[in-house]
Amino acid sequence: MEGNPNRAVSRREFVKAAVAIGGASALSACLDHEQTPNLPNGPDPATLPKRQHSWNSSLATDKYGNHVPPKHRVLLHLKYTNDGQPTANDRTLVERTLRTLDRAYPRSHEGLLFTVSYSPAYFDRFDDSLPESVDLPNPKALASFEDPKLDRPDAVIHLASDYGSVVLAAEEALFGEKDVLNGVEMQTTLSSVFETVDRRTGFVGKGLPASNQDVNGIPDSEPVPEDSPLYMGFKSSFTKNQASEDRVTIQNGPFAGGSTQHISTIRLHLQQWYEQDSRYHRVATMFCPVHAEKELVEGTGENLGNSSKLSDCPAHTKEHAREYGVVGHSQKSARARENDSPIILRRDFDSTDDETAKLHFVSLQRAIGDFVKTREAMNGSDVSSQAAVGQRTNNGILQYMNVTHRGNYLLPPRGRRALPTATPE
Repeated sequence: MEGNPNRAVSRREFVKAAVAIGGASALSACLDHEQTPNLPNGPDPATLPKRQHSWNSSLATDKYGNHVPPKHRVLLHLKYTNDGQPTANDRTLVERTLRTLDRAYPRSHEGLLFTVSYSPAYFDRFDDSLPESVDLPNPKALASFEDPKLDRPDAVIHLASDYGSVVLAAEEALFGEKDVLNGVEMQTTLSSVFETVDRRTGFVGKGLPASNQDVNGIPDSEPVPEDSPLYMGFKSSFTKNQASEDRVTIQNGPFAGGSTQHISTIRLHLQQWYEQDSRYHRVATMFCPVHAEKELVEGTGENLGNSSKLSDCPAHTKEHAREYGVVGHSQKSARARENDSPIILRRDFDSTDDETAKLHFVSLQRAIGDFVKTREAMNGSDVSSQAAVGQRTNNGILQYMNVTHRGNYLLPPRGRRALPTATPE
């Protein structure tokens, strides 16, 4: 897709581009463009929560109490560079480096939030298997119509901040390209232990998708609303549509206090979504047909408050498919709830990696089986077999998405985040 050569590059777009490119020159350019505040250093690492994934208390909230996700993200897929099982020296080096990162920035959306997770492939190097309290199968395709690449890096570091310069500086410091991070000296780095085998970047928040829609997968008419936090034009981070951090936390065993993480990359195809589909159809397939019929969703859905207001829509999914010829993404996914509460916590974000509109879907759950259950509900195979909706057409938003990658990971508690063994004592 060719962009408009006369269109001015906004600060938001420039920062996104810098994060996507990475490296010292991108960091320098980002610092020149971005008004990064004078950030204090972080707290004593010993005072940080046991759970790496405890981000919510460090996030801003909107007027409805919804957590506002950090705007800029980097996912670093890493390979352990040494043979066999990690050594005690490597483990100490990793933990010292991560503690320096903890001390460099405040643990907040304005500072830096990050997690370190490990794949089943990483744990295969150990003689012992993971304990029964950890549900971490190898990744696989989760629908008959998808053929994703199955990601098997040893580890993934997820960096997040409202400031692109912060995530870029953290990445540079982790791998020895920056000696001092926000005034804190980097005495160790990860460069002798890990190498980056894939780097995925992105953004989420009002204005960012609209400023970065000149990519493959989105019409040239620039249809993404200015106030939308995501490419599809609706908000999704309603508090009552998210599992609590308690719900996604492993309760027992040596990894108690940790979680499991699924990371998908999804290519978006939004030409028909914006150029041919009506507003009615977009609301019906994103939420449910009753929302469309009653015009319950204004704009991006800000008026809905802290939930998507589905009430009894999930209970009538098959009936809606027969009556309206369409079912909604949210109403299908809500069928996977337990005690009327979601079982996965989403921390996903949009991307322009490879100059293509994408979604990096990051979800946390107590067990990978919880994600699989939610995805199976979203697939709606039971609905398409009993009503006049297709396997993907009019079946939520499936026809606008193509899953290209899937990976499963264990996100250990903070005390075991540095090259853990499969059965720590």
